[in-house]
Amino acid sequence: MKALTSILAVLALSAMAVTAQDAPKGDAPKGDAPKGEAPKGDKPKMSAEDRFKKLDTNNDGKLSKEEYTKGSKDAAKAEKRFDDLDKDKDGSLSLEEFKAGGPRKKKNK
Repeated sequence: MKALTSILAVLALSAMAVTAQDAPKGDAPKGDAPKGEAPKGDKPKMSAEDRFKKLDTNNDGKLSKEEYTKGSKDAAKAEKRFDDLDKDKDGSLSLEEFKAGGPRKKKNK
């Protein structure tokens, strides 16, 4: 009985190794998504213009400090970033000021 179990285990491992070697490398999509589509768990990255439009809730073409900081996990950091991005110090961010800030940096935990 032990011999039969051992033989079946070796066959199963061999089959997995062969299957892994035959799989295409690099261009296989992650998860169950069709080729060329992002897996359902991954969010597509928004462009700076799209993020700006989403934050500009009153559609006036500029972001107030309230619009920029709304929903922020750390309001103090968001306010400081707003103040750093507001180069002309008019109390609002234009699309150009927003885009000049570059992507937000995420800290590794």
